[in-house]
Amino acid sequence: MGWFLNCITYDFFNFRDRASRAEYWWFTVWSFLTACALGIVSIMLDFKISDGMLTVIGAIWAIPELAVTVRRLHDSSKSGWWVLLLFIPPLGIMIFIFMLLDSTPATNKYGPNPKGDW
Repeated sequence: MGWFLNCITYDFFNFRDRASRAEYWWFTVWSFLTACALGIVSIMLDFKISDGMLTVIGAIWAIPELAVTVRRLHDSSKSGWWVLLLFIPPLGIMIFIFMLLDSTPATNKYGPNPKGDW
């Protein structure tokens, strides 16, 4: 949960460093679980979320999601601009593959290896 909290606080707007696979995937898992829990609570409390409110929440949540994705791309020595492939569905699978790749060993142009120098 530490990586999740770090992404939504300290690294909320951090688009320049590197993120390990663990940071990216733990953030993704906790984001999914948080969304599910909020959905269940809203159903249990019969709380209706307006479309405008959902749009605002989604836009705010997209910032750390985009930031951790860009940092993960940096970790595999890819430019953050590769994230634009997500908007081209057949090519978006490449981003998923990049999220699975191991870190570039040692320091690259985006900073030191988050797992430490090899």
